[in-house]
Amino acid sequence: MAARPPSGTSAFRWREPQLGQGRVDIEERADGSILVRNVEPLSDYPSRVTERLVEWAARAPDRSFMARRVAGGAWRHLTFAQTLEAARRIGQALLDRGLSESRPLVILSENDLEHAQLAAAALHVGIPYAAVSPPYSLVSKDFAKLRHIVALLTPGLVYASDASRYGQAIAAAVPPDVEVAVGAGTLDTHRCTAFRTLADTTPTAMVDAAHAAVGPDTIAKFLFTSGSTQAPKGVVNTHRMMNSNQQVIRQAFPFLADEPPVLVDWLPWNHTFGGNHNVGIALYNGGTLYIDDGKPVPGLMDQTLRNLREIAPTIYFNVPRGFEEIAHALASDAPLRARFFSRLRLMFFAGAGMPRPVAEAMYAVCEAHCGERVGIFTGLGMTETAPWAVGAVRMSELQTAIGRPAPGVTMKLVPSDGKHEVRYRGPGVTPGYWRAPGLTAEAFDEEGFFRSGDAVRFVDRAQPDLGFAFDGRTAENFKLASGTWVAVGVLRAQALAEGSPCVQDVVVAGHDRDAVGLLVFPRLDGCRAIAGLAADAPVAQVLAAPAVRDFFQAYVDRLHAQGTGSANRVVRILLSPEPPSIDRGEVTDKGSLNQRLVLAHRAGEIEALYADAPGVLRARDAVPAHAAPGPGPAGTLPSTPSPVRSPA
Repeated sequence: MAARPPSGTSAFRWREPQLGQGRVDIEERADGSILVRNVEPLSDYPSRVTERLVEWAARAPDRSFMARRVAGGAWRHLTFAQTLEAARRIGQALLDRGLSESRPLVILSENDLEHAQLAAAALHVGIPYAAVSPPYSLVSKDFAKLRHIVALLTPGLVYASDASRYGQAIAAAVPPDVEVAVGAGTLDTHRCTAFRTLADTTPTAMVDAAHAAVGPDTIAKFLFTSGSTQAPKGVVNTHRMMNSNQQVIRQAFPFLADEPPVLVDWLPWNHTFGGNHNVGIALYNGGTLYIDDGKPVPGLMDQTLRNLREIAPTIYFNVPRGFEEIAHALASDAPLRARFFSRLRLMFFAGAGMPRPVAEAMYAVCEAHCGERVGIFTGLGMTETAPWAVGAVRMSELQTAIGRPAPGVTMKLVPSDGKHEVRYRGPGVTPGYWRAPGLTAEAFDEEGFFRSGDAVRFVDRAQPDLGFAFDGRTAENFKLASGTWVAVGVLRAQALAEGSPCVQDVVVAGHDRDAVGLLVFPRLDGCRAIAGLAADAPVAQVLAAPAVRDFFQAYVDRLHAQGTGSANRVVRILLSPEPPSIDRGEVTDKGSLNQRLVLAHRAGEIEALYADAPGVLRARDAVPAHAAPGPGPAGTLPSTPSPVRSPA
């Protein structure tokens, strides 16, 4: 149903679902800290995650819980009744093997139906499991992160979806006496059991007894941090954390209880957004999740678009890059528009700031087709909050604000270097890190608030109900030589918003320097497109193309002009021809850049950036009068600016 927005939001017409109110209570303390609570209480929620599975298997046994394409063709469905039956059968197999907290299940797999059944089984009988980021096995060369995770968890059973794909990683990281279950293929290095064998196990009364023993504090899973500052940490996720999160989401978006949600989703289950938030929405509310084997990267986006031409979501989640690709496709594909918007209630993004041009493109195509806007929302959370801690539930907030604390969550804002670090306490907060008491102790303050390391600010201090905006990571911020603090997260978001279609990511530099600079990782497909080059054109040729030089000169000029002072005025940039490395930790398991490690590993490039070496581009207003042109080496940008030309 279309509706006018509340007074003061905007003049746009919205397809506005019923939303939670989200008013807040503020307590200011003498030490400068501020406590913020949602006045709406958190309603009751189940003690066990699979209580909802049992409920929906009884109420809607034939409704599809999940579906995935078979060999790229027809959809294979897994109903709620089938999922519960699989959970009982596989749960018995896990119990037979004596799995426990100290001998959990480890899953090496992308998102698929076998993965879903194993997870449901472990949850049902109270055995923790860990879904490990596939790149740790399939992209890494040294398997260092996988080795660390296996050594920390000491698994009693490891599952691999495909022995041929995961075999090398298993041989390198999994002790030979650990049983390995496989979805396809076999291994010579380990005792191997077919997934089918687990699924054919006959359940006994042991399953019911184990399920009855599961409680709110039972460990549901271990989710691993990206390992951005140290080895990945095993975040304990309890049944209380996961269920309270889903109740929070339902109170934020009450329409989830009115009709079974439908999701088309690619986000990985080893990450809290995909594995807790999105899978949980389908399970908690009796909905259907269609596993999308596409991704918002060249070569895989077509699969996502094919799925969206067939399946109309009621709620759609993605990262900003995904929305950028979808907005472009929607603009030129009428059947896709008709299907995508036919029953869509809202859109939600996470993982990075939404560039304004992307949001405007989504709204433009939505208004043209529907005569109204479907709201785009976001929030703030982390692996340690399972993930929803702060969420936006007002149309007026859209891309700029992250909202207010969830019901049941208390935010504590602590002054830190001119900003406010946000800390959390509530039922969705982890009890700590597995087998790491020292790290756990460091993560909480004296009042039991989890230290997030994120900074936030009031959207409007005089109107606290408007909530908060993200203000960067406190650990990433640094000072210029002048002593001025640079808010890395805010500046990086601005740089990414201005960089389409040629900027993949950036790292902000300038610690103890006189000005801010950027090390830029170019988006090569976008660069090739504006240069009119073939898809296999070498990197050196692409970066030397006149159109690419022109684009990046205009880019640094815009960023410089938008700055209001030295802390947010970009003076220089350097393109890095070498993509970030997962083995060196420059790329996290979520695919995001690790600012700290990129700066450490690429110290030579940073020195070149500030030495005005060949290839450095300075904003024209910042180029000294005495600067002289000079040719740069092949594959780098010239040190003098080219004439500005707008990208196509």
